[in-house]
Amino acid sequence: MRAFKWIKLMALVGVLMLTAGCDDSKTVYVTPPDTTPPSVPRGVSSVTGDQEVTILWFADNDLDLAGYFVYRSNLPDRDYVEIAQVAAKSGNDGDYVDGGVTNGRTYYYAVTAFDETGNESGLSYEDVFDTPRPAGYNVLLDSDFPDLAGFDFSRGSRVPLGDSRADIEVLYKSSVGTLTARVADLETDIQDFGFTDNLDAVDWAPADGWSNVGWVELIKGHSYVVWTRNDHYAKFRVSDMGGSSVLIDWAYQIDVSNPELKRAVDSTITRGGH
Repeated sequence: MRAFKWIKLMALVGVLMLTAGCDDSKTVYVTPPDTTPPSVPRGVSSVTGDQEVTILWFADNDLDLAGYFVYRSNLPDRDYVEIAQVAAKSGNDGDYVDGGVTNGRTYYYAVTAFDETGNESGLSYEDVFDTPRPAGYNVLLDSDFPDLAGFDFSRGSRVPLGDSRADIEVLYKSSVGTLTARVADLETDIQDFGFTDNLDAVDWAPADGWSNVGWVELIKGHSYVVWTRNDHYAKFRVSDMGGSSVLIDWAYQIDVSNPELKRAVDSTITRGGH
């Protein structure tokens, strides 16, 4: 734990006797300095962003709490460097947005608390790591216009229907009477993650649940996870739809094999059977 070198001893421990004149004396009682650190922050977590990571933690209830230090490392469990000081907000949980990160790289985070005297707690206990990735919003895909029907996550752009770069294609499927998202080949998988309030609600690629038919029905408010042919994970959310078109928000993990969207995925996982 790093020391606060700027803290000076403000009082002596014990009793200081002061003599005034020849016969009068006074006893001055001096309060010992505060050397007790605040509690270690709890509930530290992160939200993956595009060239940013948001760190969250529960509020510390120590009465003399002054704030928090946020630490980051490129390695797990060591070499943490302070990147921010965050003032305590009475009764409110803490948060910090780290914008000094690169998409596709994994970062490790910890948080400490410090009090008004400068005492600092130990590092938070949670194993918090995050890999930021590119994202996009309000992309229109339309099944009635072939040039607008496909999407390539790696480039973050629309591609024509049948284009070899497409990861998904939006099609109207008459057998179910609705718009669907179809994967472009047998080596790409997709699944419906269900209703979510926003894209951030999907923070890891599930281990199973991949579609066995190679397509999913598109539903407003639902999020979907894609496992691409070259072993990257992506996700998108249908924010609006109508007629032949859908409006999606998306994110793509450029770090190969990294399901950070992230939770560790067993290497024995097999792809869907479509």
